Amino acid sequence: MPRFRLQAIVQFHYDKDYPLWEYDKRAMACTYCHVNVTGGAPWNAFGEALRAQFVADAAAGQKNKFPQVLYDLLKAGQDSDGDGYSDALEVFAKTLPADPSSKPNKPVAQLQKEFDAASGVEQYKPR
Repeated sequence: MPRFRLQAIVQFHYDKDYPLWEYDKRAMACTYCHVNVTGGAPWNAFGEALRAQFVADAAAGQKNKFPQVLYDLLKAGQDSDGDGYSDALEVFAKTLPADPSSKPNKPVAQLQKEFDAASGVEQYKPR
């Protein structure tokens, strides 16, 4: 798997209790950020938001690496696919933040409560 995807899987804790995560694309498919199942351009709405965060961090004089940029994006609280769930909530629920048809099976308020109890976006802070 590409380096960015490997980093994101660990940062999102998708590797927890999944010993073969490094070998299974189901841990995080390329379509998490890309339109095509094989990756590359073009990027979906979440991928574009991530790219924009790289630009914003650079414009602010920060030379952040991928894990920090990913964290900054989740802290921003945006909803890339407009389905009513923030990207951070979708990461927490293991749904796709760029696909409006892939949304958590819990109401926003309930999921937000669980998310906050699990330390909110801080759980995705780079190690």
